[in-house]
Amino acid sequence: MDIEIIRDYCLSKDGVTECLPFDNTTLVFKVMGKIFLITSLDEPHSISIKCNPDKAIELREEYNEVTPAYHMNKSHWNSININGSIPDKLIFQWIDDSYQLIVNKLPIKKREELLKLKTTNKF
Repeated sequence: MDIEIIRDYCLSKDGVTECLPFDNTTLVFKVMGKIFLITSLDEPHSISIKCNPDKAIELREEYNEVTPAYHMNKSHWNSININGSIPDKLIFQWIDDSYQLIVNKLPIKKREELLKLKTTNKF
């Protein structure tokens, strides 16, 4: 999968911003200021996403391309090689799951702000 497709997909979601807070090659996507996806702009391309702890372990056992995310809480974050054999549909689903996990933990006021930002999702 192309990293630009991941970028476009993330930016199509409500309340999402992108930034480079760590260095010039680590792109971070946030929903309402909270990180839900991190990716490197350098090869090989991978993404780090938040997961339910049980699901994180399950995915690591099922897919060789899924590993604990570097520098993140290993029980909640997975790193995924997006150039591997995982179908794009699954990667998009896991991005959606990560986004929703963060949204569900937002304070009520932030969730209300997010509802006001509803856009048409082009994906």
